[in-house]
Amino acid sequence: MEELTGVIDHFLFKNDTNGYSVFELTTEDDDVICTGTTAGIDQGEMVEVTGEYVVHPQYGPQLKMSSIKVIPPTGVIGIERYLASGVIKGIGPRIAKRITRQFGEDALRIMTEEPERLTEVKGISERIAQSICEQVIDKKDQQEAMVFLAEYGISQNLSLKIYEKFGSLLYSVVRENPYRLIDEIEGIGFKKADDIARKIGINVDSEFRIKSGIVYVLSQAMGEGHTYLPKDEMVSRAASLLEVSVEAVEECIPNLVMEKRIVSKLETEATNCYTTVLYHQELAVAKMLGDLDYAISVKRTDRFEQMLDKAEDELGLELDEMQRKAVLLAMRSGVLIVTGGPGTGKTTTINTIIHCIEQEGLDVMLAAPTGRAAKRMTEATGYEAKTIHRMLELNGAASEEGRMAHFERNADNPLEADVFIIDEMSMVDIQLFYALLKAIPIGSRLIMVGDVNQLPSVGPGQVLADLIASESFATVVLQHIFRQAELSDIVMNAHRINRGEEISLDTNSKDFLFLERNDHNVIYKHMIQLITQKLPDYVEATPMQIQVLTPTHIGPLGVEALNRVLQMYLNPAADNKKEKEYGDILFREGDKVMQIKNNYTLEWEVSGKNGILIDKGVGVFNGDVGTIVEINQNAGYLCVEYDEKRRVRYGNDGLDELELAYAITIHKSQGSEYPAIVMPLLGGPRLLLNRNLLYTGVTRAKRCVMILGSRDTVKVMIDNESEKKRFTGLCMRIKEIYAQETINFS
Repeated sequence: MEELTGVIDHFLFKNDTNGYSVFELTTEDDDVICTGTTAGIDQGEMVEVTGEYVVHPQYGPQLKMSSIKVIPPTGVIGIERYLASGVIKGIGPRIAKRITRQFGEDALRIMTEEPERLTEVKGISERIAQSICEQVIDKKDQQEAMVFLAEYGISQNLSLKIYEKFGSLLYSVVRENPYRLIDEIEGIGFKKADDIARKIGINVDSEFRIKSGIVYVLSQAMGEGHTYLPKDEMVSRAASLLEVSVEAVEECIPNLVMEKRIVSKLETEATNCYTTVLYHQELAVAKMLGDLDYAISVKRTDRFEQMLDKAEDELGLELDEMQRKAVLLAMRSGVLIVTGGPGTGKTTTINTIIHCIEQEGLDVMLAAPTGRAAKRMTEATGYEAKTIHRMLELNGAASEEGRMAHFERNADNPLEADVFIIDEMSMVDIQLFYALLKAIPIGSRLIMVGDVNQLPSVGPGQVLADLIASESFATVVLQHIFRQAELSDIVMNAHRINRGEEISLDTNSKDFLFLERNDHNVIYKHMIQLITQKLPDYVEATPMQIQVLTPTHIGPLGVEALNRVLQMYLNPAADNKKEKEYGDILFREGDKVMQIKNNYTLEWEVSGKNGILIDKGVGVFNGDVGTIVEINQNAGYLCVEYDEKRRVRYGNDGLDELELAYAITIHKSQGSEYPAIVMPLLGGPRLLLNRNLLYTGVTRAKRCVMILGSRDTVKVMIDNESEKKRFTGLCMRIKEIYAQETINFS
């Protein structure tokens, strides 16, 4: 381990978001390139760094820092260099020389203790002297705060956020109630706050701790898709997490309700606990849907029939009874749901609805939850479809109210269209649906299309299922499988799986194939052969376009193990490919990767020839798949190119949001369509081996499904109707709003 002391001469690279920097350190003996986090530290400051030398293949020797500490500059030359660096506004090289000539080594003390004496220096007024004093004191306070917070394992980047938020009050906040940081500092969660509290010595049964633990348990439940937890389950989880009694947890619930941090509500003979935000979002969604649903006058039925007949003639179609019903309801309903499995004519129905809407002279907007789903919708309809986020004009900058990552389109700035058609509604979670409804003006129509038998959204809620279960809105279920779709074993087997019927795995199918293999090493071998040799020509796709889908993350046939194997064969190491290790993952240029959480502030750019900027924006979302096009080890980032040539740079602290994507979970494949999928199925947890999961995986394939594994596993999945129950309250909120009345749309 090396220890060096010197002055930061200049920065070669500095990431203001995560504090990662590359700078040149001037020591008594040499100039050294250092890399690491330097949040809150400026050019010209004297620092003490600790780290190890590494040799970068392109940039040579560097000191990779494990720690950095600011130390006061010493000597007249050191103080002058520090002041001349620009770290203090109002002081440049000439003024710095005058100050040190006037006060020598006493200059820094004069600045804080006798700032009025700075006016003795030519060019410094009383106002500038006061400003210099405030800056020097603030800089000193900031550095002392960074040292204090570092004792509790808080990174420099988070320390800077805490200091900017609380200033000198941070000491009392951290010592008295570090759990307050959870709500006020982005990046600090319950576990980090609890770790600080333990080091400070806060009691395990502190009310601050228990209340924060309850909120944390509910927020963790959101990650499982729930919008609430039954009180008994929530109390049990919190008591286990906090290692306190059930009674201690229950005593804190009323206070949290009074503070409006949670909602506790008696529903269907049981008490349920919500985070306040999700409860009010579900309630608001129910109210907004009610406002939209009563906005359209149900008249002119004969005229609608005529318009539909004309549309069928012009499009050369003959709709079945349920498709016709869907189109007619679309013309007279404020809210419509169209659901059905593969091959049941959802796309044809959407196209006919759009045609009729145009006959009415109305404007229509099309959207889907993901870029891939929006692209498919555009190709299927011939009309531009956007992601919901883009339609709502996601903005990663702070709003006037100080909110980060907000939508420009909302109740005060609504979208401008008469009809909104949203596809792949099974993927839409309650938070996104709430934002969407806020931007749809009353008087517009909302048409939602999706397959309710697909897996629910990754985010909290099961919006499509709850809307249908409420029986409060016009709903059409398309069930007829059309002749062209009947020729596809993918479509027919998907419907058999959904009905719980056995499927044949011994046929000479052209698009639904099965290989009985009962050893994971043998499965690896055949999987590689299929992806690299057999399937590309068969489905007219590249190996990178063929997707491996699996039920699990762990195990020999889980995402982690499969990605390591697939990376070796699909993107092997080479001298011209840079690599970067992060935890257990080795990223390599050319790798297929996936964003695994919503990040509303990540910036992306689209460049044309000669690097000219064409477009830019913010937001990369859970499930987005791209390719690593650059790894810049010296600057500490890697660049991923997503759909539509959107390029995103990830710093070191952003790599926890990426994972390899040669193999992904079936859940992450929602809304996607691949030329071919390969599914290794050979045992696993019963909770994951269910019908819903198999159905979703099979319906992701366009031309070919290839299952490697055991017949028994496939049969177990078909027979297993159980899926993890989601606790959601939207259906209850809708029934409350509608007074539990069922509307008859026949």
